[in-house]
Amino acid sequence: MAVLIVILGVFFGLCILSTALLRWNDVRYRKKGLPPGTMGWPVFGETTEFLKQGPSFMKNQRSRYGSFFKSHLLGCPTIVSMDPEVNRYILVNEAKGLVPGYPQSMLDILGKCNIAAVHGSAHKHMRGALLALISPTMIKQQLLPKIDDFMRSHLSNWDNKNIDIQVKSKEMAFLSSLRQIASSEASSISQAFMPEFFKLVLGTLSLPINLPNTNYHRGFQARKNITSLLRKLVENRRASGETQNDMLGFLINGGEKKFNISDEEMIDLIITILYSGYETVSTTSMMAVKYLHDHPKVLEELRKEHVAIREKKRPEDPIDYNDYKSMCFTRAVIYETSRMATIVNGVLRKTTKDMKINGGY
Repeated sequence: MAVLIVILGVFFGLCILSTALLRWNDVRYRKKGLPPGTMGWPVFGETTEFLKQGPSFMKNQRSRYGSFFKSHLLGCPTIVSMDPEVNRYILVNEAKGLVPGYPQSMLDILGKCNIAAVHGSAHKHMRGALLALISPTMIKQQLLPKIDDFMRSHLSNWDNKNIDIQVKSKEMAFLSSLRQIASSEASSISQAFMPEFFKLVLGTLSLPINLPNTNYHRGFQARKNITSLLRKLVENRRASGETQNDMLGFLINGGEKKFNISDEEMIDLIITILYSGYETVSTTSMMAVKYLHDHPKVLEELRKEHVAIREKKRPEDPIDYNDYKSMCFTRAVIYETSRMATIVNGVLRKTTKDMKINGGY
């Protein structure tokens, strides 16, 4: 009987403490003239619900508090706007107290030199190096031919096999980007690199608390392992003295002396390139397969366009930039897939000073 009383006492004590913490966290932010909403638990906020429910979380909060509400997501107090007019105002006034902002977990794991974490002259410097890698000339002469070569080889391994398109599209997106970065070493390092990269991706959208067995901790450790792999790769390239025609070779040589970046900046830029192309390409590819399966007439039209292009070429001839420009229906499929299966759920901005938006908040 005494044990039961103790258990009940502990249970009710925890309930009272939980209620008090939730109440205290809401009252703490209510004093600051913020829009309606809930802040969840101290430190944790509403991150768990947000990550589990995804778009449903936003819809539920919108139905309760309207299109402009407060929350606490990914370790940061957040104002969510689902109002088109407010969003337009925010985008138009980016230079007036609003700058791109990203979750702390993403900034920590992608590196302090990644293009999302730097501002001013440092941002201009890193942006210049990134744009040099994806210039129109680079796309025509380097990126497109290598993507064509990779896809021919990679997709041939899918013939006459039952595959999990979700898993395979993720592998395809990662390996394609890795081949662009380190063409000759991609095959040898991919097995060690890929699982670490997947942990890194999970860690970027997590609560930034570095405790064992959390996604953030695993992502942070994965970044260390990836950094070690990339640093060794750079050292081996320099020691060999060979100049290779890929992104890493271009960066090591300073983009034909057009820019000069440190090894730390180079590694963060490579991680950013891999990260940026991974989720968008893999998810869009997977959903395109799904939508084409559901709409056989669209699939047939897409097939006709590609067969017509191939009939003008020899079997061994690669797809070139002119072929890509002629793929009008293919681009329409990609755009419609991107519209229906939205990859980016929102645009993040950070205030540099107090602002009044949407009627005085």
